[in-house]
Amino acid sequence: MTEERKVSESKVEIVHMIRPNHMNAAGRLFGGMLMQWLDEAAGMVAMRHTRSNVITASVDNLRFIHGAYNGEMVVIIGKVTYVGNTSLEVRLDTYVEHLENGMRHPINRAYFTMVAMDENDRPKQVPRLILETEAEKAEWQAAEKRREMRMRRKEEGF
Repeated sequence: MTEERKVSESKVEIVHMIRPNHMNAAGRLFGGMLMQWLDEAAGMVAMRHTRSNVITASVDNLRFIHGAYNGEMVVIIGKVTYVGNTSLEVRLDTYVEHLENGMRHPINRAYFTMVAMDENDRPKQVPRLILETEAEKAEWQAAEKRREMRMRRKEEGF
C-alpha cells in the first residue's frame, strides 16, 4: 500500500530571535544565517513527511523581500507543496513578528527541493501528498511549473 500524508502533517513553524551574532556589517540579519535556518526548517518538513533522512538537492526562488534587525523575532513556516518519486518541494515563508501587535510581515520566500534517503544513503520513494484545499491544489500546480523550470535549467547546465 502506498503511503500518503496530508500537507498539515509535516507543517513546521520555527521562531528565532535575531541576536548580534546573526547580523551582517550593514546591521541586518545576515542572509547566510537566514539560509541556514531555512535549510534546517526545510529538512524538518521533509523529514516529517518522509519519516527518513533527507538531503537538500536545490534551492530556488530565494527572494529577500525585506531586512530583519537585532531583537526582532523571525518566524519561518514550512510546508510540502509537491512530491515526486524520491524528492519533494518545500515552501518556506519567513516573517518578522512585531511584539507590539503580533503582526507578521513577510521578509522572504524560498522553495527547497529535498530528496529522501534510505538507510544506505540512496534515494527512496516518498509518500504521496493528500491535497485537501484549493490553495494546496494551486500550490501543487505552481510547483509542477517550478519543477519543469528546474529540469530545463538542469538540461541547459545551469
